[in-house]
Amino acid sequence: MARSYNLADLLEILAEAGPDRPALVAGAERRTYRELNERACRVGHHLAAAGVQPGEHVAILSWNRAEWIETMLGIFKIRAVPIPVNYRYVAAELRHVLADSDSVALVGERSLLARVEEIRAGLPKLRHVVVLEDGGEHEIPGSVRYEDALKDASPADDFPERSSDDRYIMYTGGTTGYPKGVEWRCEDIFFGALGGGNVLGDPVASPEALAANAEQPPMAVLDCAPVMHGAGQWVAFMGLFSGAKVVLYTEHAFDPATALNLLAAEQANVLMLVGDVMARPIAAELAKGGYDTSSLLAVASGGAPLTEAAKDEIRAHLPDVLFLDNYGASETGACGPSVGGKEGTARFMMKPGITVLDENLRPVRPGEIGRLARSGHIPLGYYNDPDKTASTFFTDAEGTRWSVPGDFASLEEDGTIVLLGRGSLVINTGGEKVYPEEVEVALKDHPDVYDCVVVGLPDERFGQCVAAVVAPRPGARPTLEELTEHCRDRLAGYKLPRRLRLVPEVQRTAVGKSDYKWARSVLADA
Repeated sequence: MARSYNLADLLEILAEAGPDRPALVAGAERRTYRELNERACRVGHHLAAAGVQPGEHVAILSWNRAEWIETMLGIFKIRAVPIPVNYRYVAAELRHVLADSDSVALVGERSLLARVEEIRAGLPKLRHVVVLEDGGEHEIPGSVRYEDALKDASPADDFPERSSDDRYIMYTGGTTGYPKGVEWRCEDIFFGALGGGNVLGDPVASPEALAANAEQPPMAVLDCAPVMHGAGQWVAFMGLFSGAKVVLYTEHAFDPATALNLLAAEQANVLMLVGDVMARPIAAELAKGGYDTSSLLAVASGGAPLTEAAKDEIRAHLPDVLFLDNYGASETGACGPSVGGKEGTARFMMKPGITVLDENLRPVRPGEIGRLARSGHIPLGYYNDPDKTASTFFTDAEGTRWSVPGDFASLEEDGTIVLLGRGSLVINTGGEKVYPEEVEVALKDHPDVYDCVVVGLPDERFGQCVAAVVAPRPGARPTLEELTEHCRDRLAGYKLPRRLRLVPEVQRTAVGKSDYKWARSVLADA
């Protein structure tokens, strides 16, 4: 059978070439490539028996665990499409993603599925639920336990032929306040974000060429990022498709001591973090001494910027470590490594096909500002959203198709690109993206709030924090605690405001739009 770039095909190639190589570690669970492949087969056979058809969507709602990876690969086995769902979402956010994605099945942890039950009546297409046990006691009517499902399913690789055109979808916060499904072909995501089978060198020329990775000396990657997000997920699959052992950090809160002990126990060569929010605690823990870091070759970061200050703090204890700090986005994939800061901004050496374009889709000259754009292996568009697709993906006069998601940047004389910020004003807090208008809507629903503007402010730990300028109703004086408590059932915890300034009146621009520059100055003065 001819092989494709469908991720299940790629796993099978490595399982055949190196069946006994360690593939996955997650808590007490360990899988070789053979075992990972067999359990993914069982997932696929179960879903097919439950009526999931090729091209249909299956959601995954879980913290990091071995079953997350098994499930994603099992979904690809039957040419269905995985839909990773943020485990921090509250019921309203879950309703949007599950409905917008047209998910027909859901694999999730029992405690998290309790939130889905609140809105299950509004999800008529969701017809099958598989429960991952996590210690929760919530009843999920009509569901099947994950291990029961796998026990009764075949481990055989006897699936129909797959295609490089099979779909891969990653939901992102986007620029309208609602998560959007960025839709890729499997071949494009493999080369655009999953390392192309050779993270630091030339990509493979065929799927079959991946088999050579099973002959390489085994490496180990400790992935501390959530795999339901692009950065953590891409690093996990980069590792797997390079023949490495991928170690998932499975605790629900990041603890640097736990991470460093896990690094030593598994002799990890690469440590994947999410920006300063993880890097600074790691540096502080290293300063205490007593950790075996002899295996560590590189610290990778994604999902949030890794500042030069944080790198310097780690270098003080690991002077020879290599930093793999890459720029990436759901709409562009992994684009290139950081080459050091410049006047407080991030500077990257981008891969071929990535440049800065002006409003006419023409490359800017050095020193000019435009929008970062990528051609070649890019997404098809946004699932279920033709209008947003048309405003992000463009074809120029020469017929080249570009992804232009909205990051403003300048081109430097040496060919590097300096990122200047997201035009959409999305707030990046600890790797999570927050759209200000979504928070503003929740705040304005409070009876004491007349008007408000939400912005991101610099934060030493999280990169940015959510901050609000609020004009209260006459006679009212709401506190930050009251407002966050009000929003808690409407928004995920990372979207809640951390700073507040009350003002007599919210200033707006001449056309009535929120004046974000003014809001930042007000908060800075506070």
